[in-house]
Amino acid sequence: MSDLTVGFKRIPCSDCNGTGELRIESENINENFDVEKQTVITGCPLCLGLGFMLPAGPQ
Repeated sequence: MSDLTVGFKRIPCSDCNGTGELRIESENINENFDVEKQTVITGCPLCLGLGFMLPAGPQ
């Protein structure tokens, strides 16, 4: 296998651990002083939501 065929090796993204999405936990306090927890789900910017790292182009 040459260096140009590394696209066949799927390397999981280190930021999202291969899921393609990031989950951000947050807590907010409402007007009644109750704590509201929520999870914000967004696409991973490092792997572009694919879950694996894109191969580098020819150097």
